[in-house]
Amino acid sequence: MTQPRAPWDFGRLWQTLRFFDAIPLLSWIQRMLFGSMPPPPPQPQAGVIFDFGEVSQGLDQASLDQTWGAVDDVVMGGVSRSGFQALENGNARFTGIVSTDNNGGFASVRTRNFEPSLDLAQYRGIALRLKGDGQRYKFLIRDDSGWDSLAFAYSFNTERGKWITVQVPFDQLVPVQRAKTVPGARPLRTSGIRALQLMLSKFEYDGALNPRFEPGEFCLEIAKIEAF
Repeated sequence: MTQPRAPWDFGRLWQTLRFFDAIPLLSWIQRMLFGSMPPPPPQPQAGVIFDFGEVSQGLDQASLDQTWGAVDDVVMGGVSRSGFQALENGNARFTGIVSTDNNGGFASVRTRNFEPSLDLAQYRGIALRLKGDGQRYKFLIRDDSGWDSLAFAYSFNTERGKWITVQVPFDQLVPVQRAKTVPGARPLRTSGIRALQLMLSKFEYDGALNPRFEPGEFCLEIAKIEAF
């Protein structure tokens, strides 16, 4: 017997598109009438892009919410839900519930486009200091401001309850359009980074399944994102 399809949360889809300026006309109206502008991008100090330890020094949840937002499978009719939370210990936590209902199966948090873009041309990659739940996640980088633009992805495993440092070399990133690889794509323009993203997905690439994926609750705690 076919399981009934869960209702589509169109309101949450609208919130996502509005937050990420995915509808140009709406974004223009908001800026003209309300002065709504995305926050300034991080200013890397000694390569550090995000040090979530600053949360305990005044970067509260409201400030975190200005830069990071959820991009879940609601954009394709799914019901997964995630968020980025400021913790009292000074870190941030990517957490939520991922579901395969309605042919979904991914949850993510992404920065709003950096304006101006980040220039990381002098670095070889990005390092993530994090503690996971044993699942396999993705880290994505974009150098284009388009909502559904080409992305550059790196998959990594976590160890349940253990702090690890994941190095993401720029030359090992996989060009993707959604979860499909793009053979022959141009390389990442490291002098013009526009957005960063963390994702848990049931898919690896090109229809292959994530070998560590488990639907349900997930948790990835992040201390720092820096260039190396």
